[in-house]
Amino acid sequence: MQIDSSLISYLEDLSCLTLSDGEKSRITGDLQKILGYMAQLSELNTDGVPERSHPFDNVNDFRNDEALPSVNRELILKNAPVRNDEMFIAPKTVE
Repeated sequence: MQIDSSLISYLEDLSCLTLSDGEKSRITGDLQKILGYMAQLSELNTDGVPERSHPFDNVNDFRNDEALPSVNRELILKNAPVRNDEMFIAPKTVE
């Protein structure tokens, strides 16, 4: 693929940008380097290498969901200024 001024102008229009002449020439060089690196990667021998979508084997390795004992409710409620047997009682804030 050839990176030229018409392609840069097209990309400029697609991205809704206005680039100076210096920025256009710098982007042209950068895109040519990127395509060169991609060409180098395409030359690598990947025969026998499995396709992967993630670099690690343990994708979505979650623990089992187990119910465990929590903090003692009475211990939490003992310092509440107003409470009932199960919860804090607070004044109404929204009418």
